[in-house]
Amino acid sequence: MKIIQKSFEATNEYNNFLEKIKADITKARNKALMSVNTELINLYFSIGKNISLKQRDANWGDDFIGQIEKDIKRDMPDVKGFSRTNLFYMKKCYSFFQENKKIPQVVGQIPWGHIRLILDKIQDNTEAFFYINKTIENSWSRTILDHQISLNLYSRDGKLLSNFKNTLSNREEGIVQKSFKKNYILDFLNLSEKAKEKDLEKLLTQDICSFLMEMGTGFAFVGKQYKLNVGDKEFFIDLLFYNYILKRFVIIELKTTEFKPKHIGQLGFYMSAVNKTIKTKDDKETIGLIICKSKNETIVEYALDNSNQPTGVAEYKFLNQLPKDMQKTLPTTEEIKNLFDKK
Repeated sequence: MKIIQKSFEATNEYNNFLEKIKADITKARNKALMSVNTELINLYFSIGKNISLKQRDANWGDDFIGQIEKDIKRDMPDVKGFSRTNLFYMKKCYSFFQENKKIPQVVGQIPWGHIRLILDKIQDNTEAFFYINKTIENSWSRTILDHQISLNLYSRDGKLLSNFKNTLSNREEGIVQKSFKKNYILDFLNLSEKAKEKDLEKLLTQDICSFLMEMGTGFAFVGKQYKLNVGDKEFFIDLLFYNYILKRFVIIELKTTEFKPKHIGQLGFYMSAVNKTIKTKDDKETIGLIICKSKNETIVEYALDNSNQPTGVAEYKFLNQLPKDMQKTLPTTEEIKNLFDKK
């Protein structure tokens, strides 16, 4: 029996089939690139180890590292990546990570240029792996990694003053806490000392790309002055976000003054309204975040103890409030914008 084939048409079924093939190709290519990068990092680590041990056992000085460069260049002219400087980085990489068994699994997942940057700027092993894991999770470029190190993300990430331990399950508390920061660097804003909440809100939404970058992974902007209809009255949320990782709406209230306990009550009202009027059955309970000019931590803790809704209080900071050595390393507003233009 002869099978009569249908004439081909680019239907939705075909488009879906094509997308699957393209996804498989991309996955395989990424896997191959990752494998090559891991092997390269393993090689560099091994060479660094051999250099370190030979120097120790033979009591050779650093001149022999320069000799290695010359001999490799002479005997293997097509091989790149073995300059004297890079050989010293290999040695430093081994010295820094030698007691950690995660080299192949974790460090090998980021490019060598990222590793060199971390070796230059980070002294602590735990902090180094924090930035390595963040780079893997967020696919950071080297420039973005440098920016986050300069802003001292390690000391801010997951340090938010909150009541999440009392209002969320043990399983959820950790991941929610890690999604917020102790303070937010808003130096991309040209904000005066006498600015009001509406000025801060306006500037943040005008440069939403920079603010989303500072907020972190998973945040999507829903709207400013988001209108809530409760009873026969209208109420307006400063900023409303949705975090697709947490599957929660996040309300942000901006305060250009010191934190006051009454701010918690206002925010709690908005959270209840969002939970009852916007949240779907697939969404989890809304999170509230107050970003204020300053706060007394004891007052914040007392205020949060009285709230049964997941809430946090952070401060906003500017460049001139940071240490001078850190200020010099920060990119300009224009440089940050250029990063997003390239993405």
